[in-house]
Amino acid sequence: MTDHYFAREPACARRPLEIGAEIRGHRFSFHSDAGVFSAARLDPGTRLLAEVMEIAPADRVLDLGCGYGALGIVAAVLAPAGRAVLFDRNARAVELARANIARNGLTNAHAVLADGADAVGDAAFEVVVTNPPVHAGNQAVFAFIAGAHRTLRPGGWLYLVGRLRRGAATFARRMEEIFGGVEEVEKQSGYRVYRARRADAR
Repeated sequence: MTDHYFAREPACARRPLEIGAEIRGHRFSFHSDAGVFSAARLDPGTRLLAEVMEIAPADRVLDLGCGYGALGIVAAVLAPAGRAVLFDRNARAVELARANIARNGLTNAHAVLADGADAVGDAAFEVVVTNPPVHAGNQAVFAFIAGAHRTLRPGGWLYLVGRLRRGAATFARRMEEIFGGVEEVEKQSGYRVYRARRADAR
């Protein structure tokens, strides 16, 4: 059994730790563990996306590939009249995300064990955010992008963060193919945040 963070059941021994972070003027505390993405620290790409994603107070937000829940938890704080749903295929990550939702005092978020956005059906969210599992390969990331398009409401936004040396430009091109356009929102230390808008219904 693999110990990759995108495994369904990580085989590695647990090594729990706590990560603190200040994001968007709020202090957060996250439990982490071996076998999940960026277990020892808040990933710089995750932090960058969390700082720039635009979330309205009543938005419904999907954190696709949530890990221990940082993006979805920040989104829930930014959308007090909305809701955040956190998806991951890693059972340990979902367990941590659920604990972190409670740890940060949120009642408008929940975490779900699921392989991708198709588990929620079509046109369910105003915003999808993802730091996708690049080590799972391009096809896995492309599936995230296509699934996000299906689950967004017309006019909704997908935000994706990636590293240039790990395929970010390729992912941006696929976003443009599927959504009909893409824009670079922010860049920092080799990371790029892209967003794409699902076309309004005609």
